[in-house]
Amino acid sequence: MKIIARRRLWFGISIFMVTISALALIFWGLTLGIDFKGGTIYEAEFNKKVEASQVKQALADLNLPNLLVQIKGESDVTIKTAPLSEEQIKNVKEKFLQKIGESREISLDNVGPTVSKSLTKKAIISVILACVGIVLYLAIAFRKVPKPVSSWRFGISAVIALFHDIIITLGAYSLFGHFFNFEVDSLFVVALLTILGFSVHDTIVVFDRIRENLRNNPGEDFENVTELSVNQTLVRSSNTSLTVMMVLAALLLIGGKTLQHFIAILLVGITSGTYSSIFNAAPVLVVWQNFIKRKARA
Repeated sequence: MKIIARRRLWFGISIFMVTISALALIFWGLTLGIDFKGGTIYEAEFNKKVEASQVKQALADLNLPNLLVQIKGESDVTIKTAPLSEEQIKNVKEKFLQKIGESREISLDNVGPTVSKSLTKKAIISVILACVGIVLYLAIAFRKVPKPVSSWRFGISAVIALFHDIIITLGAYSLFGHFFNFEVDSLFVVALLTILGFSVHDTIVVFDRIRENLRNNPGEDFENVTELSVNQTLVRSSNTSLTVMMVLAALLLIGGKTLQHFIAILLVGITSGTYSSIFNAAPVLVVWQNFIKRKARA
């Protein structure tokens, strides 16, 4: 399969997907959960089946700000709102009793704005540190790569592919948030870091094969060596990713609703990561190397 030779096609597909994702983020943004904006989470269990519409109707008179209702199983209800006072919580319980029936409180959590700001800051820092760590690791791991390629180019090319994955993942979650009320919470950050790790793992496999083929074929054109290397790892990378995606798809269909958003974004991110590892990372390395070569000749 001619992957490097057709790099403009793959870059075009990536640019299209990144553009769609960027537009989704611009127009709809991300729906922040209580973990990041603060608020109250109240969970209760009823002794009968309950619908989300029933809960919203029962609480309509209270005009709770930013109300989100989730049903777990048939009788467990979780409401998420802006921060509520003790009096407002008492009113919620009374409305449940009057309009739905008896309920048992399972949990009540309040997340203040200070905690949410701290969590947001830590989430951003963790993603940045992950990217910096990946560049440093690849630069060190590939420091003995044969000339003319610099080990730093391997690391930076991998991070360029990671930015592709991050933007597409964020864009997809923006769409999910707009159409399915998915919220950005701490699980989303875990999913994002997992996607980064999976994506860079695939990229390292390809880059390692490029390094080995450069050693075994000194003097061979870099573009030809890269083409060979990508094709040698294509089946292995595809099979690994397909196996993971099949498991995630099964979990998405039969798993609980509480993890649905986590599994959905993992599925999107790993699909994007597999694509970028094969069709972006190595081609970016080739384009960069060709640019350096032309610059040296000028």
